[in-house]
Amino acid sequence: MAKGTHDFTADPRNSNILINVNGVMTPRAEAVVSVFDSGFMLGDGVWEGLRVHKGKIAFLDAHLDRLFEGSKAIAMDIGITRDALVARLNDTIAANAMFDQEGVHIRLMVTRGIRSTPYQDPRVVISPATIVIIPEYKEALPSTVENGIRLFTVHVRRGDPAVQDQKLNSHSKLNCITACIQATQAGADEALMLDPQGFVATCNSTHFFIVRKGEVWTSSGDYCLGGITRANVIRICRENDIPVFEKNFSLTDVYGADEAFVTGTFAGVVPATEVDGRILTEGRGPMVERLQGLYKGLIEHDVAA
Repeated sequence: MAKGTHDFTADPRNSNILINVNGVMTPRAEAVVSVFDSGFMLGDGVWEGLRVHKGKIAFLDAHLDRLFEGSKAIAMDIGITRDALVARLNDTIAANAMFDQEGVHIRLMVTRGIRSTPYQDPRVVISPATIVIIPEYKEALPSTVENGIRLFTVHVRRGDPAVQDQKLNSHSKLNCITACIQATQAGADEALMLDPQGFVATCNSTHFFIVRKGEVWTSSGDYCLGGITRANVIRICRENDIPVFEKNFSLTDVYGADEAFVTGTFAGVVPATEVDGRILTEGRGPMVERLQGLYKGLIEHDVAA
């Protein structure tokens, strides 16, 4: 059975979580937004996935930078200050008694607010932004982190910035969803996506890397989200004298690679053992295993600081 990087074991504690809806702690079964909400109606908003480790949100500053920059780019007023948003996040963790728990993942979502009528023009918005914080007990499957995933290259391309800027972590994810559908129908776990020129760009929900002759390669970054984990992996490579390059490369380079892996906030560093039927490794290779250890160390350093 196909398993993506976001698969997890269901935790019964999640049925009783409190979700923060516009500052109000709400039982999961009662947490709703209006059918006129901009996010529901048009995918108009930005979001972040956050990992809680030892009671603290890892790499929080980087995530909030991306959230506020994204909201500014789409001319959306979040409506509260950065400090107030951090307080809401911590209040949500405290209300669910999660400060001393492991395996907590948070989805922070901000939409433009409620519209007076189903229409795309932001001038019909009649409320402040909608801010929803969903904390869950959710960890990547150990088998995924150890044994890896299979990728399939799809026909759905990453668009250029003039169409829809891939730097925006927006609620409009149909491009990635259609890629994911094609990959799963082909029997793979996730999709590998190319840029308009045919070079490797990214995956539908994670960032993609290959390892060739001791070097780590990832895309130029021109057609993918500014990934927090992606940037951290590039950082730990540089800090540990591992040659790392952001560059254009093709599927031929991928098929001949020694190892491949994907990165994301939820699962961290995950081996990609097979691409389009080409088996690269059986489980994780030595570089992936090393980077997994270094990334865990970076998380520990960040929350300690």
